[in-house]
Amino acid sequence: MKKENSKPSKGRSNDRNKKSAPKTDFSSRPKKPREDSDKTESIEGMRLNKYIAYCGVCSRRQAADLVKEGSVTVNGEQMLEPFYQMKPNDVVAVKGKPVKPEARKVYILMNKPKNVITTAKDERGRKTVMDLLAGKVHERVFPVGRLDRDTTGLLLLTNDGELAEKLTHPSHGVKKIYHVQLDRSLPNVDLEKIRKGIQLEDGIAVVDGVDYVEGTKHTELGVEIHIGKNRIVRRIFEHLGYTVERLDRVYLGGLTKKDLPRGFFRKLTDREVIMLKHFSGK
Repeated sequence: MKKENSKPSKGRSNDRNKKSAPKTDFSSRPKKPREDSDKTESIEGMRLNKYIAYCGVCSRRQAADLVKEGSVTVNGEQMLEPFYQMKPNDVVAVKGKPVKPEARKVYILMNKPKNVITTAKDERGRKTVMDLLAGKVHERVFPVGRLDRDTTGLLLLTNDGELAEKLTHPSHGVKKIYHVQLDRSLPNVDLEKIRKGIQLEDGIAVVDGVDYVEGTKHTELGVEIHIGKNRIVRRIFEHLGYTVERLDRVYLGGLTKKDLPRGFFRKLTDREVIMLKHFSGK
């Protein structure tokens, strides 16, 4: 795996990054996506958690949790059943705020900087990814998955709850590649342990590929995964006694950081949205 050394663009997205992926021994070239288009769904009979996701509040799984915890009302009455089937004139509110389907789906790719929280709000007043969008993106969006505070790199934000659900669920096998820098050299014996799977407290952490970054003294590695367990990459190396000094997500479902400086974001092109839907099987 080679380090990225991209120069910032001058505000214009570069279509060449649609099919490019980091040059790794274990990465595969994306298949050519099929053309697709958004379809407006009727809300009648739609499950409540799906409706909340359709409104761009969060993913379906997150919506189900909101319902179960009592944060959702239907026609002014608390609703605790995520699979309640919507009726044409139902009025839904999440945490007291009425929600309606977004007129337009928005897809934003961000190169998240360090010391920024991947959440909508932070009770401790720390900067969030939403603060970086403030005044520049007017649609309601939410981050797809999480990068912890110290992790940098690619993060997708959208109001498409259905796509978010598919991108984050392990069954869809959406590829993510991380550039890892350790506090010391990692010998081949530990590299093989990672390839075989590390037993953690919540099960075996299986990676899809791992190798050294060329030109480094085995202190930098590329790790390809599709599982979405919390802090999984850091935990793999910490389990073996290493400290992850830097962690950067450089590839996400066919998208790369090319021409996207740290702390900046851009809207995806139509072709990139089609590609994401292809990768997620939507």
